[in-house]
Formats: sequence, structure tokens, C-alpha cells
Amino acid sequence: MIIWKDVPGVLNADPRYFNDTVKIDRMSYRDAIELAYFGASVIHPKTIQPLQSGKIPLYVKSFYRPAESGTVISTFSEEQSDQVPSFIVKPDQVLISISPRDFSFIAEGNLHSIFGLLASLDIHLNMMQHSAISFSIVMDNLPDKVDRLFALLGNDFRVKYNSGLQLITVRYYNQETIDRVVGQRRILLEQKSRTTVQLVVSN
Repeated sequence: MIIWKDVPGVLNADPRYFNDTVKIDRMSYRDAIELAYFGASVIHPKTIQPLQSGKIPLYVKSFYRPAESGTVISTFSEEQSDQVPSFIVKPDQVLISISPRDFSFIAEGNLHSIFGLLASLDIHLNMMQHSAISFSIVMDNLPDKVDRLFALLGNDFRVKYNSGLQLITVRYYNQETIDRVVGQRRILLEQKSRTTVQLVVSN
């Protein structure tokens, strides 16, 4: 399968935010799903699963230069894939911290209520983090949904928020890449896995 785009393949960052992007030549299905889920615009996450099931390679190529190789997404192992640091930036984010009014622990019942409200408002979370007495979520700044969520949460919880933030996701990160994208800005929330870091930073 081939997707024809106006870019030479899957780039490691959006050229609107980074002026030194590089093309990723080989990518595993897993990496493609991760990047698409976090917001990379080249591929929709649901595109990958049926291709992976059928072991069908996906090529992302440029219709300006159709003879060039582009990016191939296939059954590559982690070692076979190009582990190039990849950056995804989501602007205009809201960080919301939710805690019980009586300063008790955030328990399963609290989380059930919170997720019920999120589902009822059809709110997609870009990031979430749980501590003993608070639950933090990051979402797109959709004023109507944010206002309704605050009103509903205010009945049972204390709610604090920061707006005008950026959510930066780095796949295959190291400290140098983190320092590069953060600069002098304040990190309000950070979440790391073995291969991916998400940072909520002041804009």
C-alpha cells in the first residue's frame, strides 16, 4: 500500500516547528501506531492495524518525487527500525488537576466518576497522570467542553488548571533532545516510558 503525500516520507518532526527535520527510512508498525496516536498527522492510527495483521508494507511517498524511496512501514524489529528521535507538538493545551475536596486519596470510585464525566462530554485525553491525592489530565483547549467539565467536576472535586500550554512528545528521546525542545521553558508535567517522553511546557 502507498500513501502519496506532499512530503518525502515520514519526517521526524513537523517542519512548522522544526527547521532541521529528517526523513525516517524504515519504521516498524509499532512505531507508526505510537506516533499516530500521539498526533503525527501523516497516518491515522487505525490505518496500521489491518496492515500489520496482513503483514502488508505501507509506503509513504512524495507525489512530487515519486521515484524516491520514501518511508516503508513494515514488520521491522526495534533494532531494524530507524530509531531517530521524533517530535510531536500539540499547541493550545489545558492541564487540569483534580483532587477530592476533603484531601482524601484519589481512589477507584473517584476515577470512575471522572472518567464517566469525560466520556459523557466526549473528551479525548492527550495525557494523564495519577498521584495519591490528585489526578491530572491534559486535553485540547475546547472552551465549551472545558467549561462544562469544570462545572460538573466542581460539584465533588477541587479543580485547578493551566491553559495556553504545549504538549511535546518525543519518541526515542535522550536528555539532549529533551533539553533541546524545552529550552528555558517551565515543565509542568512530565511522563516517561522506555522509549517515549511527554512534556507539558509553558508556551
